[in-house]
Amino acid sequence: MPQDQSISFDLFPDSIKVALLVTSKLEEIGIPYLIGGSVASIVHGIPRLTLGVDLVADIKEQQIAKLVSVFEEDFYIDEHAVRRAVRTQASFNMIYLDKMYKVDIFIPQGDSWSKEGMRLRQLKPLLADEDSTARYISSAETTVLQKLLWYKKGGGVSEKQWDDILGVLKVQAGTLDYDYLNAWAAELGISDLLNNAFADAGITNSQPS
Repeated sequence: MPQDQSISFDLFPDSIKVALLVTSKLEEIGIPYLIGGSVASIVHGIPRLTLGVDLVADIKEQQIAKLVSVFEEDFYIDEHAVRRAVRTQASFNMIYLDKMYKVDIFIPQGDSWSKEGMRLRQLKPLLADEDSTARYISSAETTVLQKLLWYKKGGGVSEKQWDDILGVLKVQAGTLDYDYLNAWAAELGISDLLNNAFADAGITNSQPS
């Protein structure tokens, strides 16, 4: 999707502004991506303040020099960190200099779960009724499952992660693919957490009749 030159990024909240700016630059380079984390849960669920942006970006080694060149005017970016992340299929971060706002970029690991995330990404406006802000974000199902994984990895103590999960479940209850959620929760070893989240959200973990 080509960058919409009519966008004035300064009109948006910081998280949306930074997400729009980063994804526009990734599109300019031709790098497939999806927005995940709290920005995705805000789009699918309940808005809240977030102090960072998480993206998955399928950066190839031959694109790194161009990526650094495109981003370094507005962001602090370390080329060595980018190369290491791409080589090891890990992550790196950038800092948006205007607001000192952190962006974490994850390189797909090539496993089935990572492939599913990219396969199911959705082109959606980051702001309601703002078609010019349409960007690729993780699906509601991917967002719930990934946040459950992060919640588990963090020791099951993050209220923000849990609230984000419940928000997506409540808002998207009528549209979720429950069979998909349950199948992947079992695959990822988080079925108990998913069931607990449905219970806390006051929603039955089954497709509405």
